[in-house]
Formats: sequence, structure tokens, C-alpha cells
Amino acid sequence: MNYYSEKDIRDIVAKVVNSSLGAAESKPKAADSNEGILVEVSARHVHLTVEDVEKLFGKGYRLTPKKMLSQPGEFLSNERVRLVTDKGFMQNVAVLGPERKRTQVELSATDAKSLGVNVPVRLSGDLDGSGDMLIIGKEGSICAKECAIIAQAHIHMTTEDAQKYQVKDGQRMSVQLASDRPVVLENVIARVKDKSKAFLAMHIDFDEANAACVNEGTKAFIVKRW
Repeated sequence: MNYYSEKDIRDIVAKVVNSSLGAAESKPKAADSNEGILVEVSARHVHLTVEDVEKLFGKGYRLTPKKMLSQPGEFLSNERVRLVTDKGFMQNVAVLGPERKRTQVELSATDAKSLGVNVPVRLSGDLDGSGDMLIIGKEGSICAKECAIIAQAHIHMTTEDAQKYQVKDGQRMSVQLASDRPVVLENVIARVKDKSKAFLAMHIDFDEANAACVNEGTKAFIVKRW
């Protein structure tokens, strides 16, 4: 019969406990960095072309900045619009600037269900075949065709960030939200731009944030790339 000393027992218990903790760890580290990526939550909002701004707010009108956003050059404007479908409406919807080449409405899946519209999950700017929306401003309205999407989760990166995290523009990733209810999001897309045009941050919508109990300061960790 083998007898173990008190020291032997302590060593065995320590190995078992450490092994269990490692297997159950809920916050995986990025493969190439221990630094998490800031998670930012996007509410429903609209991007407008110069022409559509004028149709909604008046001839010669331009969006007026209220608050600068984290991504360089982008801002929350003072302007608001109303989204309308034959099954519902949403008032006081934020408009983000500056003006873009195509008008775009970004909703959560819950928003789309409330409005009774079927819209695809897409990256910003990928609008062909997307949903239609009536948009109403102070001075007019537009029937915007192929404008409405549910924004696909993505991470804004500089070229230096992309090298650090070993990803390329458009690459898909699995990313864990290190929150009170950790959730792994699949098919998160890397959006890589020059340093002057990007700030390192992961963007998700309110449905995703609520599912994971995301709070201000929540970090994300890349766990897989393909």
C-alpha cells in the first residue's frame, strides 16, 4: 500500500484545482495578446446622403455635429428622423454624420421585428437587396430603397492593430465578450483602415449586448480566426 505525505497530498490537490480552473476559464486570451478590445454598443441609427439630407431637412441643409464618436471623423448629429413601415414606426431615430454615398438604416433584429420588416444581417455599405424604409424628417420624407440592414458585428482596426492581432481586412473571427454573461459571437468581421480613419473597437447592437449583459468598459477577446 502506498502512503502519501502531507506535502504529496497538497501537491496533488493543487494540480487538480489548477487543471479544473484552466478548463473552466470563461475569459480566453487573444492568441497573440492579453489585451482586450473595447466593446461599443450601437443603437438604431441612420446614415444619409447629401441629397436625402436636403429632402428631409431643407434645401442646402447639412448635418450639424452634436457629439463626436470614437471612429475618426464620425459624429452624432442634432438631427432626428422617423422610420415608418406599414406595420409600425419609430420616432426620434439618431442620424450619424458625415453624409455618405448611400442612405443606410441600421436596426437590431428586435427593431426589425417591431417594424414588421425582413432585413438581412450585413456589413455597413453592403446594401444591395436590403430592406426598404420610409424616412421622415422635419421638411419632407423619402422612400429609401435597399437601405435597411441589421449590422453584422465587427471590429474596427488600424493596420497596426491588424498586424498585432494577426488578422486581415474582411477576415472572420470568433470573439468572446468578457461580460457578466460571457458569449462567443461568430462571424465577426475585421474592418481595417489607416490609423487616421480607425479606432480599435468592437461594434455590436443592443440585442447582442443585452444577451451578454455588456456594460461600459466590457472587453472582447479574439479566440479564433479563419
